[in-house]
Amino acid sequence: MMAAIETGILSKDEWLLVNALRDLPPSPLRDRFLALLGELLGFVADPGCAEMQADGVPCANARGACDECRKVTDLLDALRSRLHQA
Repeated sequence: MMAAIETGILSKDEWLLVNALRDLPPSPLRDRFLALLGELLGFVADPGCAEMQADGVPCANARGACDECRKVTDLLDALRSRLHQA
């Protein structure tokens, strides 16, 4: 039995993402993608940035000087570029 999940109003982009995830056919590729997506969401929510401010909040600009954010944004940019080339 699935645990109850608190629901709220989803934005259009959130609904598009949820529906796209639901449309993925079961496969090992889907499983790997969902695992990576979960890890990426965790990183974006809490990047563990070395540039933490005094209040514990990471910098608001992912294009800042933080190497961790830059590594991830560069990786995402490279992945997007490769997908557009395919």
